[in-house]
Amino acid sequence: MTLRLLREERAWRVGHRGAAALAPENTIESFEAAIALGVDAIELDVVSPDGRALAVAHDAGGDAPALDEALEFVAAHDVSVQVDLKAAGHERAVAEAIGRYRLVDRAVVSSFRPQSLRRIAEVEPRLARALTYPEDRFGISRRRPFALALRGGLVAARRLLPRRVASMLERADATAATLHHAVITPAAVDACHARGFAVWAWTVNDAAVAATLEAWGVDAIITDDPRIFGGPSQA
Repeated sequence: MTLRLLREERAWRVGHRGAAALAPENTIESFEAAIALGVDAIELDVVSPDGRALAVAHDAGGDAPALDEALEFVAAHDVSVQVDLKAAGHERAVAEAIGRYRLVDRAVVSSFRPQSLRRIAEVEPRLARALTYPEDRFGISRRRPFALALRGGLVAARRLLPRRVASMLERADATAATLHHAVITPAAVDACHARGFAVWAWTVNDAAVAATLEAWGVDAIITDDPRIFGGPSQA
């Protein structure tokens, strides 16, 4: 059974790398912090520092938990997981790891590489798949000098996306779009929903922006700080 990525009563609440604003990202501590704040899913990054073993990290530097450790943790909790592939060539290994912990119906695999999603569909067609757009391989959208330089490009992408997004997703054999919040418009959401594709927004750390996206009908909001939603500890 494939995880349903479309919203029901409200948008999914997804902890980006756990709760990266509150604990070291992509760690069990960060995942625990996100769960304590009531997220529906945890997003984690997957790399292969040595070309063989899979680790949970945004890049290959430093120590990182093994993917198996992270998936074992998720399997023991009532949350779903977004596995973001940062490198090509490990699609089968990732799909097999997700299957090993019986998480196929609780997982979505995301990537900015259409070929990676097509490969996931081949090796495990039951896995939900999300195409990430636009590509931000080095996280430069978070660094203020670079973010200012990127603004013009995001404006252009925002204007063109409603006409392009459905065909992009179809070519990638995706079931959802994982979009930077700055390129999302009501027209883009409508274009995706008209073809049955979900829209997940990243990375949203402002409660007002989250509320706007919720009103536009996005299906999930990915955040470093789940406190923007209010949670068990905020009640």
